Amino acid sequence: MPVTISLPDEILDSDRGDVSRKVLEQVALDGFRSGQLTTAQVRRILGLESRLQVYEFLAAHDVAWVDYDETELQREVETLRELTP
Repeated sequence: MPVTISLPDEILDSDRGDVSRKVLEQVALDGFRSGQLTTAQVRRILGLESRLQVYEFLAAHDVAWVDYDETELQREVETLRELTP
């Protein structure tokens, strides 16, 4: 379902880059942060080719793509310690 957003001309005429792309990215970021969008949905919305690109996009905007609780994180750390010399 396409969504149309009306913005004032002075915003669209600014030299701030591609406003429509920035709005789309913000929608993707907000949707992911709130749990409404998955990484696969973010990838499709932004037209990214791989999951790695989604991770890079999220990291560039300081958004964690891993949702660990403290117990899971400690388990991962212990496993890494066991696997690395």
